[in-house]
Amino acid sequence: MAWRRETADPLGTFIRVRIAVGSDHAGYGLKSRVVPLLEAEGHQVVDVGATSEESADYPLYAELAARLVAGGEAERGVVVCGSGTGVSIAANKVDGVRAVNAHDAEEAELGRRHNDANVLALAGRRLDERDAADIVHAFLAADFEGGRHGRRVDQIAAIERRSQ
Repeated sequence: MAWRRETADPLGTFIRVRIAVGSDHAGYGLKSRVVPLLEAEGHQVVDVGATSEESADYPLYAELAARLVAGGEAERGVVVCGSGTGVSIAANKVDGVRAVNAHDAEEAELGRRHNDANVLALAGRRLDERDAADIVHAFLAADFEGGRHGRRVDQIAAIERRSQ
């Protein structure tokens, strides 16, 4: 299943972004189905692993993807483990990353619009390819609204600074 990004730049062309992806063994199957969908849309994908369903520790791969996003080497990130919870927690430990563990398209969209989420966490054991495609599409198509939400994101950044 492929999707079409509805957000266009002022010239009317689809916006393509660089996306860091990572998973553990439990998320590998879903990640391996999401990556070709992203590439078919013209996004540049940086896959940091894992490379199989052999046991792998999710914090390693979530951190690698999150650091690419935080460092500006990728505009967005998609991380996958069995439940999406572990990779979300790990990614959120990286300063400047706001990961949302979305179980449906609305959660992903609101994570972008209200929280300026820059990393999407997915549940590899709970989502099928169609649902994951809808969630990823909603995440990539939504823009941050700013305003009162910007004030709150600034407050989150202040918590990060106080924790260093």
